[in-house]
Amino acid sequence: MAERKRPRRTRERILETALALFNRFGEPNITTADIANEMGISPGNLYYHFRNKDQIIAELFAALEQRLDPLLQVSARRAAGVEDLWLVLHLLFEAMWDYRFFFRDLDEILSRSGGLASRFALILRRGARTVVELCRAMVAEGAMRASEREIAALADNVALVATYWISYQNITGVDRAQANLDRAAYQVLSLVAPFLRGDARTLLDRLSRDYL
Repeated sequence: MAERKRPRRTRERILETALALFNRFGEPNITTADIANEMGISPGNLYYHFRNKDQIIAELFAALEQRLDPLLQVSARRAAGVEDLWLVLHLLFEAMWDYRFFFRDLDEILSRSGGLASRFALILRRGARTVVELCRAMVAEGAMRASEREIAALADNVALVATYWISYQNITGVDRAQANLDRAAYQVLSLVAPFLRGDARTLLDRLSRDYL
């Protein structure tokens, strides 16, 4: 006998609907009334679960944090290489794309919540630290040649490009509904490319030919 699926609770449906509308139309353009109308429920029913839109955003951000957490843990990962970086970047950009409204409307959202701003700053610091550790591992293996100062600057640049890649794609007129994860990963890896040596650089060149 097939297992019956658990019915989605109203709270879960609100979050799913809000995420879809924010991603499609932009968070500033969507109200709680829009979310309720899309779901076919009363505003009072929505307010029973969330008092305002910022509470919905905070819970969506918590889900994004949970999605990113394993990607920012270096110690549990095997020795780093170009393919490892390529995979990690793809998973990172997949998560960011699923919550793309947040990155497209980043300044607007963070300006309303000091708590979210602090948590996002922590994600950036963890991301930069992850890049530092991955680069150090590749230096130790001889796949990369870079000083500590160069690695630190590289980590900050990677965090910057990754954070604003979705906004850049939007501004340059690329289809808002379609992600180009290979291009995004390559743009970040192109920052690392000048420091790669031997087989690592050859592998990056091959990956770029295969996926772009």
